[in-house]
Amino acid sequence: MVITTRKKRVDELARADMETSLVAGAWRRLRRIPVFFVGVTIMAGFVLVALSAPWLAPHDPTAALLLDQVSKARNTIPAPQPGYPLGGDDQGRDLLSRLLIGSRQTLLVGVLATLIGFAGGLVLGTVAGALASWVDTVIMRVVDAMLSIPSLLLAVSIAALFAHPSQLTVILAVAVVQIPIFARLLRGSMLAQRVSDHVLAAQALGVRPSAVVFRHMLPNALSPVIVLATIVLATSIIDAAALSFLGLGNPDDTVPEWGQMLARAQDVFDTHPELAFWPASCIIVVALGFTLCGESLRDALDPKNRR
Repeated sequence: MVITTRKKRVDELARADMETSLVAGAWRRLRRIPVFFVGVTIMAGFVLVALSAPWLAPHDPTAALLLDQVSKARNTIPAPQPGYPLGGDDQGRDLLSRLLIGSRQTLLVGVLATLIGFAGGLVLGTVAGALASWVDTVIMRVVDAMLSIPSLLLAVSIAALFAHPSQLTVILAVAVVQIPIFARLLRGSMLAQRVSDHVLAAQALGVRPSAVVFRHMLPNALSPVIVLATIVLATSIIDAAALSFLGLGNPDDTVPEWGQMLARAQDVFDTHPELAFWPASCIIVVALGFTLCGESLRDALDPKNRR
């Protein structure tokens, strides 16, 4: 009994040391990737601005404070001036304030869509990877069918099914598109874990199948999926902006969102391209930050790069 207890303790310490060494090794590799710090800086700045936007915005984003400077006859909008660094839009509203408040909506849509897609993919990938039967075949064929359709086209088709577009419909449309991506990767990781030594040992010792799946297979299969979530978040932001740009998002422009702002700017793009430049730049920079961070994490955690 004492020998068995001591052996378990040794195994636990060995496992903890291995996990610690893996994390330390990943961090050493990340420190040698400059773009990782660029991505983290962009991500942290975006989240900080989004969370503190109500206090950072100098004016009410819905108030037409510069309406007297708007002339539709002469096609003029308020230019940058003291108190309004970026000027105003075609409704006389402060552009900087709308960009800051719009970051909150963009972060909300991106995070919620990614979380819902992750949850759906987690369920499908776990079931498919744990059950090597007709259930796996059916799930994977459905996933393959969804992956065969371009993501933006699928998102547009789903969003168009709703009679009244809103922010919720955008979140659901983008989330459904992400589910097969997570499901496919998690299922592959689960299959790799199924033939690993610790899973085979647990099965040989008579551990219940549910315990094998949720205690031995799933926790070890989640690492690549979590890394993928960082990259998918960037895709979610782009897809959500595209749906809003196409008029499938929230039609209420009193709640600013970058894709919606980009769509409204098309009416005056020939004379005032800056109205499209600022929201488009925000979308590009934020998506780039999440992509750089995700790609760096994937390289750092890749077993081929371990030394």
